[in-house]
Amino acid sequence: MSTAAGGDADAEVYRAPLRSRRDDIDPGLTQARALAEGVCGFGGALDPAPADLDTALLLAAEQYDPRVSARIERFAGIAPGALVWTRDADGLYRLGRLDGPWRYDSSAEAQTVDLVHVRDCTWRATPFIERDIPAAVVATFARGGRNFQRIHDDAVGRESQRLWQTPQSSFGG
Repeated sequence: MSTAAGGDADAEVYRAPLRSRRDDIDPGLTQARALAEGVCGFGGALDPAPADLDTALLLAAEQYDPRVSARIERFAGIAPGALVWTRDADGLYRLGRLDGPWRYDSSAEAQTVDLVHVRDCTWRATPFIERDIPAAVVATFARGGRNFQRIHDDAVGRESQRLWQTPQSSFGG
């Protein structure tokens, strides 16, 4: 069960690499766009641009494969309030909270950095250094990969919520 950050139960927590599967895309540009635009997501451009989730799922299955379609569907199904972690180009960790539903960003800027399957996300302005974040988050990023995925750990929800609720000035990054 997903619970909004700040609720009584542990929030679901996800790793959001904010990296394209395309090697020609600079991950720093993708991350910068996500933070600047207040979104979280991943790539996989579709043609034509889908107007809704059902169309996106069909196009993704046709233009890529059913696994991409399933990935989009899982991302769209995450309840608002779930927490997400990403690691920026400087190796600092950023914590965000998903705030809105899935949407397809067909803008030229989104296409350029391959960040088209997005959700609104409130990112904390202050990044965290490795020693200040849950060990499960560090371990998930250490394994590498480019998939948006849930972090399965008994304490990661509680620990991430605590950090989300901590005043920004409490950490120097």
